[in-house]
Amino acid sequence: MRTAAEAHPDKQVALWFMDEARVGQKGRTTHCWWVRGERPPGLSDRRFESAYIFGTVRPSTGENFALVLPRVSTAAMSTFLAEFAKTISDDTHAVMVLDQAGWHDARALRVPTSVTLVPLPPYSPELNPVERVWLYLRERYLSHRLLGDYGAVVEACCTAWNALSAEAGRTKSLCAYPYLDSVSA
Repeated sequence: MRTAAEAHPDKQVALWFMDEARVGQKGRTTHCWWVRGERPPGLSDRRFESAYIFGTVRPSTGENFALVLPRVSTAAMSTFLAEFAKTISDDTHAVMVLDQAGWHDARALRVPTSVTLVPLPPYSPELNPVERVWLYLRERYLSHRLLGDYGAVVEACCTAWNALSAEAGRTKSLCAYPYLDSVSA
């Protein structure tokens, strides 16, 4: 099997990691400092409107790209890949590492020619740096909030991702997995 560098000798190969996260009205709590023996106050909602953040990061540079979509499906993943491919320069080929969710099956997707999908081993989310991004976004921006409707959920997702993108170096520090130095060298 040929590597991406061998298959695309005239292009720079960029390593990206991708995942998606569900964000909804029924939020989750996070850890916080509080008085021992007392329960901290928190907001709770019983409604179920939700959206999904499809996000990808390039750990070596901190670059990132995301779309907020209403559901996870092969069509949504194809849309995400098409929009992501528009951001890649002509002299670059993206290798996107992702989990093996059913909608990531390359046989059913429309994968742009500038992107190669590489699946992670099954049941190994700890190898995907994007998992740290989701934890950070939930702890800082998405937990303990009441979101009125679907539009508010989408707005919260966009605001959280844009805040992450605006923090210089945050994505790079969150995704600094030691094994990536030997992979991307």
